[in-house]
Amino acid sequence: MIAFIFRRLLWFIPMLFIASLIIFLMLRLGPSDPAMDYLRLSHIPPTPQALSDTRHLLGLDQPIFQQYLHWLKRALQGDFGSSYAYQRPVLQDMLHFMPATLQLAGFALIMMLFFSLLLGVWAARYHHALPDHIVRAIAFLGVSMPNFWLGFLLIGFFSVTLHWLPASGRGGLSHIVLPAITIAFMSLSINARLLRSTMLTAAGQRHVLYARLRGVPESVIERSHILRNGLLPILTVLGMNIGELLGGTLVIETIFGWPGIGRYAVMAIFNRDYPIIQCFTLFMVTIFMFCNLLIDLLYAWVDPRISFSGRRGQG
Repeated sequence: MIAFIFRRLLWFIPMLFIASLIIFLMLRLGPSDPAMDYLRLSHIPPTPQALSDTRHLLGLDQPIFQQYLHWLKRALQGDFGSSYAYQRPVLQDMLHFMPATLQLAGFALIMMLFFSLLLGVWAARYHHALPDHIVRAIAFLGVSMPNFWLGFLLIGFFSVTLHWLPASGRGGLSHIVLPAITIAFMSLSINARLLRSTMLTAAGQRHVLYARLRGVPESVIERSHILRNGLLPILTVLGMNIGELLGGTLVIETIFGWPGIGRYAVMAIFNRDYPIIQCFTLFMVTIFMFCNLLIDLLYAWVDPRISFSGRRGQG
């Protein structure tokens, strides 16, 4: 296992290098002029002299590949530059806003796992009955409704109409419920439907039939033979789910006024604040990569047939 983790971590180096190069080039070769955006956000008149000085200050007068190497060298030292709008180090602001985003995404992840497991098992246990139809309806709504629209509906009903929950801000548990539901609802719906299907498939396998013939209690069969095998596809998509939850904070934090890095990044996108956008995008890529590594380890732990060499074990 240690060798497997070490090999995967070694692959992170070229993957992050390629990702950072693509991110840098996409922003630098875009239609907008970073020097003009810097002056606009700094409230400095864009005179020819000011533009020339700014391009020299930001290194924009150098060849594009030299600009990238200079940025990469600083990024490896933890310096992602300073925000054009706030004139503060980007990494410092990211670390300041990160706890709020991790709190929201973590609560949404727990909610998603709990309710997808609950609804998926409920639907599989009562196949073609009323609970199954209810879960299907929830899954249909989850994949059909954009999360930002769901957020507005939740605010309108629970905050404006009923006055039960606050509409914005970060505080206690009451503040986190609505944004967490909004972020988790789509992944929850997909995973519940997926778990239902995989459990029904596992229930028709021969080893389940033989277990029933041996007189194994139904609760043990459902937990050890059906549910455990049904969870494998859920683990496969869990890495993407974590990334989706973090990515969903981009819009949801803005709607609910949640002071996290998602809202910080959205404001940077509107302002064309390139240092923030580069740092945030690279951060998201890194999160996706580590999540996929974690899911591979969990997959091998749940299914003993999977070996860390990437081949199914024998026996």
